[in-house]
Amino acid sequence: MTAVSDRTSGESMNAATAILAPTLGRGLAESPALITNEKVVSYGELDALSNRFANACADAGLKPGDRLLIVMLDRPELIYAYLGAIKAGVVPVAFNVRASARDLAYVIEDSACGMLLLDGRFLPLYEEAVAGLERRPRVVVSDRDVPGYDSLAQLMKGMPDAFEAVQADPDDMAFWMYTSGTTGAPKGTVHKHAAVLTADHYLGEVLGVGPGDRLFCSSKLFFAFALGHCFFGALRLGAAAILHEGWPSSDVIVQIVERHRPTVMFSVPTFYRNLLQDGAAASDAFRAVRHFVASGEKLPAKLFDRWERVNGRRIMEAIGATETIFLFLANRPEDPLPGSCGRPTPGTEVRLVAGDMGEITEPGVPGVLWVRMGSIAKGYWNNDEKTGEVFVDGWYCTRDMFAMDEDGYFHHQGRSDDMLKISGQWVSPSEIEEEVMLHPGVADAAVVGVPNSDGLIRLSLFMVPSDHDADQTALAAEVQEHLTATLSIYKCPRRVFPLDELPRTVTGKVQRFLLRQLAADQMGVGN
Repeated sequence: MTAVSDRTSGESMNAATAILAPTLGRGLAESPALITNEKVVSYGELDALSNRFANACADAGLKPGDRLLIVMLDRPELIYAYLGAIKAGVVPVAFNVRASARDLAYVIEDSACGMLLLDGRFLPLYEEAVAGLERRPRVVVSDRDVPGYDSLAQLMKGMPDAFEAVQADPDDMAFWMYTSGTTGAPKGTVHKHAAVLTADHYLGEVLGVGPGDRLFCSSKLFFAFALGHCFFGALRLGAAAILHEGWPSSDVIVQIVERHRPTVMFSVPTFYRNLLQDGAAASDAFRAVRHFVASGEKLPAKLFDRWERVNGRRIMEAIGATETIFLFLANRPEDPLPGSCGRPTPGTEVRLVAGDMGEITEPGVPGVLWVRMGSIAKGYWNNDEKTGEVFVDGWYCTRDMFAMDEDGYFHHQGRSDDMLKISGQWVSPSEIEEEVMLHPGVADAAVVGVPNSDGLIRLSLFMVPSDHDADQTALAAEVQEHLTATLSIYKCPRRVFPLDELPRTVTGKVQRFLLRQLAADQMGVGN
């Protein structure tokens, strides 16, 4: 169940150098590092551009430890600015380009950023965000000249291509990420220089990523899934990262795969399902992808089977977090288990904990997953209380519920705060959803708990039919009959609501709070 964690030697390092140096040291400076529809950037060019930005940071008066807030689309400029900042000892913070003005204002204040680098299209958002702020950072526009603002071209003009990277302790902070803020204000997650070394494990040791590979992730670079695997991991292992500026859709993903032919693809189950429905999964371009990885939401076993049958390859379900950057549980190409998140990735230790029961070692008993690995964050900025709750002695509490089977595979049971107590018994919505998805007439499903008129929590099931013209009343009856035959009666939802699609976040996670409100409204009770 466990593996040996990363250990750092204590010798000084720089995360940006650790990302680029292995490939440059192999004499592969001319190899492609970044691929877009418009151009290809080599490792040598990326190194020189990041050095120029590092010099620009120093020239602008930014000092080691200062924060650089980045609000940009996925373009090469984001990558070389990010690496250049780290080389200069400056801490880059890539932020959600779809965030609200309120969240941007909060992050500007919370991070006390010395500079904000943003695309021109986000200037109205910035101006709305800072309308009520006393302190404003220096703003640099990345893609155009705008009166009253500095431009990235001006900032880098005349800067040398060489820079001696600032050395730091492996445990010093190198970059931040902000959590989504779905349960409160966004939290600044502080990551150390040594975190990037974890890229070698799953990507390198398990998937065999190396020079000549091309990696694509449908998620954007301000998400850990993309940042860790298609930025840090791809570049540290000598592969090329495929970048796309726009927001992902099935049509866009098809265009990217057909044009750039990735060898490893990362996406969410929703997109894999859509690609099957559109017929793209059977194309030559998708059949040429060596590995498919899914994260962000549960991958139904039915979807796994359909993809393998149509495409010929398997989708490897995995899970990671903002606080870990990299995946901590993942399936392997040679022995994936449909419906599971796989086993601990190389270099990762895990344990399941269930309140007064302590650590769980027997199969089938659910508990909260704790993780220890080389890329665990140092903590949350300016939030000692939350840091103390989830970061303990090198371990991180994921707040995700899992059960381990007899073969060491971990099965996601939902978030610990999603667990429901029905008739005095703990119920996992994930378990019910998995049973519902076995019905061929169901394309998607989610279960939530809603108080009835007496204030007692009762289960509601939301289903997306595979055929929207089907008799939904008959479908609901069939599903309920199946659940009654396979699950304990207290796990069987009393109400079933059809939907055209489930509400999801930009990362593909079901927005259960919206479903709870919808169910409460339809039932005529308060939520």
